[in-house]
Amino acid sequence: MTLSALTALSPLDGRYHGKVDALRNHFSEFGLIRYRVLIEIEWLKALSQEAALRSCRPFSAATVAKLDQLAAQFSEADAGRSS
Repeated sequence: MTLSALTALSPLDGRYHGKVDALRNHFSEFGLIRYRVLIEIEWLKALSQEAALRSCRPFSAATVAKLDQLAAQFSEADAGRSS
């Protein structure tokens, strides 16, 4: 992962860059945005299956597959657009 404003952790990125590199996917601004997107997609899929919400019909298999694809391919560029 490249170091940018979205992927930086803290001043640790200087001296301890090599030791904290594996944490970037989880604890950087990018990680926060990515996990928020993943949770929102899963929540939306769950809501679509809820029978009590009659205003929202269940998603088709194609829609669920597209949502899963969006979550799996979420990138730094996508995170940058959300800022």
